[in-house]
Amino acid sequence: MREGLLALAEMHVAGQMKTFRYKKANVEFLKGYPEDLSVLGIKDNSVDVVIANEIINLSPDKRAVFSEIFRVLKPGGELCFSTIVADRRLPATLAEDSALMSAGLAGALYSEDFRRLLRDLGCYDYRTIIKQPVCIYDPDTAEKLGLASFSFRIIRTFKLPLEDICEDYGQVAVYKGTMPGFPDAFPLDDHHLFITNKPMLVCGNSGAMVDDTRFGKHFTVTGDKKVHYGSFDCS
Repeated sequence: MREGLLALAEMHVAGQMKTFRYKKANVEFLKGYPEDLSVLGIKDNSVDVVIANEIINLSPDKRAVFSEIFRVLKPGGELCFSTIVADRRLPATLAEDSALMSAGLAGALYSEDFRRLLRDLGCYDYRTIIKQPVCIYDPDTAEKLGLASFSFRIIRTFKLPLEDICEDYGQVAVYKGTMPGFPDAFPLDDHHLFITNKPMLVCGNSGAMVDDTRFGKHFTVTGDKKVHYGSFDCS
C-alpha cells in the first residue's frame, strides 16, 4: 500500500526472473489495502491461496481483512498467515504508540477474540503450524505492555464447511509422498504429521483439509460422513 515498497518489489523482478529462468514475470504487484480487495478487481471465489506475512495484526479492521480474504478464496482455498497473538485484550491506548504498532504488538488480537472472529466469519477450525513465545527484552516496552504475553504463530485454514470441533467418522488418510520437498512426510499442522504411505485416522475436518483442497491429489482418503462415531480424540 506504499509506493516505496512497490518500487522495491519491482526492482527485484528482473533478478528473480533471471535466477528462476522465467522469460516473463509471473508476479504482479497491486497497490491497495487488505480491508478492501474489491478495489483491486479481485473477484469472489477467484484465489487459490492467500499468504499474509505479519500484516494482519497491523490492520485497524481485522474483521474486514479476514472477510475479504474469505470472499476472494475459492471453495477449498487456503489462507496461510503469520501473526502475533496476545493472551488478553490490550488497552486501546497502546495503538497510539507507533513503535508498539509497527512491532505488531499493540495490534495483536486476544487469542479468544481471534477465534471468535474467525468463527463469526464461518471459519470454525484453523490449524497452528508454528507457535513460539515473543520475548520482550526492552524494559520500556515491557513496562508499557504490563502482564500481557504474546506468541508468534503461523496459521493455516481453508474455505471449507468445517465443524467447530473434531468429529469422528472413521475416516483414514494416506499421504502418497508426492509433494515436492516432502517425500517422507507432510506436516499439515503442529499435531498432524502424515508419514508417506502410512494410514492415519483423521477427524472429519482434517480429512476435508487434505482431500477437498489443493492437497487432494497427494492423498487418498477413505470413508465418508454417513456414520458418526462421536467426537474425535485428537490426542
